[in-house]
Amino acid sequence: MNDPIGDMLARIRNSQMRGKSTVSMPASKMRERVLSVLADEGYIRGFEATTGKDGHPAIEVSLKYFEGTPVIREMKRVSKPGRRVYLSVNDIPQVRQGLGVSIVSTSKGVMSDASARSHNVGGEVLCTVF
Repeated sequence: MNDPIGDMLARIRNSQMRGKSTVSMPASKMRERVLSVLADEGYIRGFEATTGKDGHPAIEVSLKYFEGTPVIREMKRVSKPGRRVYLSVNDIPQVRQGLGVSIVSTSKGVMSDASARSHNVGGEVLCTVF
């Protein structure tokens, strides 16, 4: 798999379109870090490290809905394997005038755009969520 973050976003998007309450995916540290930012920002209920059917480590994500509609309306991959997007702290865009969140991989860890601004660090913009 070339793009584990893109795969994770697609699995979440597809599960929400089907109205599923949970989604399972292979485990990785980067996925856990991105999911922890989504959980801190309130876009998912949470996630749990489990073992998959094949015996490999997996992550079970509990999706969040409000009045039957998914909380996450739009997920977009910004930095892709073919085109990495690195931005300084002053260039990190606000998503939907601050209603959404950009997830940034910085030298101080994976964090939201607001946290990156408060820590005064830039980095690779992984995805945007609204």
